[in-house]
Amino acid sequence: MKLNERSLAFYATCDSPADNTGFLYKKGERHTAYHKRWFVLKGNMLFYFEDRDSREPVGVIILEGCTVELCEAAEEFAFAIRFAGARSRTYILAADSQPAMEAWVKALSRASFDYMRLVVRELEQQLEQMRSGGRQRPEALVPPRRERSLPSAGPKENGCAVWSHEAPSLANGTLPRTGHEGAPRPPPIPPRRKPSSGPSPAPLLVPAPLLVPETPFTPGATPFSRLHDWYGQEILALRSEWQQSRGQP
Repeated sequence: MKLNERSLAFYATCDSPADNTGFLYKKGERHTAYHKRWFVLKGNMLFYFEDRDSREPVGVIILEGCTVELCEAAEEFAFAIRFAGARSRTYILAADSQPAMEAWVKALSRASFDYMRLVVRELEQQLEQMRSGGRQRPEALVPPRRERSLPSAGPKENGCAVWSHEAPSLANGTLPRTGHEGAPRPPPIPPRRKPSSGPSPAPLLVPAPLLVPETPFTPGATPFSRLHDWYGQEILALRSEWQQSRGQP
C-alpha cells in the first residue's frame, strides 16, 4: 500500500476530531526498550508522535485486518496489535493505568472498517426483524365515521326527495307503521304549542304575516315605480342633509 506522507501528516495534525488521544509506551521493533509516544487515533489510522507538540508523526498504524488483545510483557497494562500473516509485525503498547488500557483496547477494536461492517450488518438484521415482527395497528381500533341521516330522507328523483319503497327497520328490530298500500307513513308533525290567550290557535302550516312598514299603497296592486319613489324619499332626504353639511348646493 502506497501512502502519501504529506497527506497523512496533514490529516494527523488537522483540526478534525480524534477518536482517542494519549500517551502510550511503544516497544521498539529492533530494540526491546519502550519509548513514550503521543498517540492519536483518527478513524482506522493510529498516529504516534515523539511529543504532544510535534508537527509531524513518527509513524502510523493502519488498523485493518488486525486484532487487539492483552499480552504479557515487561511493562504493566500492556496490550498487542496483531496482524494476520507470517511477516506481519506485532505492535506492543502499554498504558499508564488499567482504565487507560481498557479505553485504548476498546477504541482500537472498534476502529477498523471490518468492525463497522459487522455493526451495520447486525443493525440491518435487527431492523428487518422489527419490521417483520412489528405490530401493525389494527383498523378496528379506529371506529368508522358514520353520517347522520334523517329517518324520513329517501332517494331523490329529479332533485326532489321521495319516500323509499323499502321499509327501514328501527333500532329495536321493529318495522315502522305503514299505510294500507304498504308504503311507510311520513313522520308525524310535532304538536304546536297552544297560545296562552286568544280565541283559537292559528291553523297549521300557515306562515305568520311579515311585518312591513306602513305605506299609503297596496303592495299587491301598486306599480313598482310608485313604490320605488315612495321608499326613496328617505334616501333623498339623507343625501340632501349630507350635501348641506359639506357646503354643496
